[in-house]
Amino acid sequence: METMLRNVFQSLAKNPSANRMAKKYGLRFGAKRFVAGVTIEEAIQAVRQLNLDGRLATLDHLGEFISTREEALESLQMCLATLDAVHSSGVQSNLSLKLTSLGLDLDRQLCLDNMRQIVERARSYGNFVRIDMEDYSHCQPALDVYRELRQSFDNVGIVLQAYLFRTSEDVEQLNALHANLRLVKGAYKEPATVAFPAKEDVDTNYRSIILQHLRNGNYTAIATHDETIVRFVKETVSERGIPLEQFEFQMLYGICEDLQKRLVQEGYKVRVYVPYGRDWFGYNMRRLAERPANVWFVMKNLFR
Repeated sequence: METMLRNVFQSLAKNPSANRMAKKYGLRFGAKRFVAGVTIEEAIQAVRQLNLDGRLATLDHLGEFISTREEALESLQMCLATLDAVHSSGVQSNLSLKLTSLGLDLDRQLCLDNMRQIVERARSYGNFVRIDMEDYSHCQPALDVYRELRQSFDNVGIVLQAYLFRTSEDVEQLNALHANLRLVKGAYKEPATVAFPAKEDVDTNYRSIILQHLRNGNYTAIATHDETIVRFVKETVSERGIPLEQFEFQMLYGICEDLQKRLVQEGYKVRVYVPYGRDWFGYNMRRLAERPANVWFVMKNLFR
């Protein structure tokens, strides 16, 4: 049953028609748990609440199903408006974004031009932009855009996924740039030709690339809700004398809040990934597919 539900949610996450239908409604299907709201104002208020107990944030204006140049430019304006809102409100938040929302699949140069505007605006505010990683087909294009941006900017980072075979090599190659990386296990469904199919192999590789990037001396954002991984990081940094300033834990909005708060109380930096916007459907479906607990949460609350 769980496998069937996961497959259903993963399929829905990639369905543009389902996404368009969802835009006609408010946040539903349990989305309020994982998505901060539809408007910038709602997102800023959510970040303000996180900041009150010491948690930082990274805001993501959701948008994955871009099919026209006009939609890519609209996404650009939303990213710029988000940076403006963070600056004017004084909340503590970076910006996260997906390159496909800025036109990567339409025109690489359009995407790159949009990114340059965003990273330049962030730099003017002393802020930071994180490029989210998408499915395997976008991995190399995203890394190519990141490398080009790093020729002019140092306030931009990217995400790497532990379930891909290639990731350890990517970590080592990006060491030359002293890359600021968010390391994740990976949320997309990939074939066994490019990704580890077994969870235990993903976990092993995840620990390996965390250690690899920390040992290289680069800033590491460890995105996990797995308390086994959290303990591994704590023990690793303690044993190796890695300063707290070199890493942070990152977690998703609405998930493991007690753990987030506990880590802050213990002196660790915690950043919460806060998504918002009308394109909430695909993001929400992937969150539901990731963990059985998320699925059953929605099933119990669907008809309330």
